[in-house]
Amino acid sequence: MKQLAVVLLLITVLFSCQKKQDDADACSTEGKEFKMYEMSEMAMLMEQMYAHNQQLRLRIIKGDSVGTYPDFFNKIYSAKFTTTKDNDVFFRENAKKYSEAQQLIYSDPENVKENFNKGVDACVTCHKGKCSGPIPRIKKLYIK
Repeated sequence: MKQLAVVLLLITVLFSCQKKQDDADACSTEGKEFKMYEMSEMAMLMEQMYAHNQQLRLRIIKGDSVGTYPDFFNKIYSAKFTTTKDNDVFFRENAKKYSEAQQLIYSDPENVKENFNKGVDACVTCHKGKCSGPIPRIKKLYIK
């Protein structure tokens, strides 16, 4: 009886270790075209705005001048999306709120920290409704 159990165990192990041809075909890249992900204009703009706001955050924390409102932020109204249907009423309304919040940072130096955080709030609010992936990263911009 022990010998039968050992033989069955060996047969099971041998068959489970063999790679199926279907699995090999599924992993093959032969004849398949590899496509690099290309960021849309909107995705690139948002990355640029994020980088700018990281630097702005540091200037505000240090008490340095915030400078002038960057014109490239206005591209939020015209940048192309990966999927054109994402440029809907919800996005346009939130883009306007974001733009207004950003402009307040530069026009009201007395409340720069609060206005900066309102700009971050505007980002988070929009991303809650559209694309929630970057929210943890955006929240790191808040000034405490």
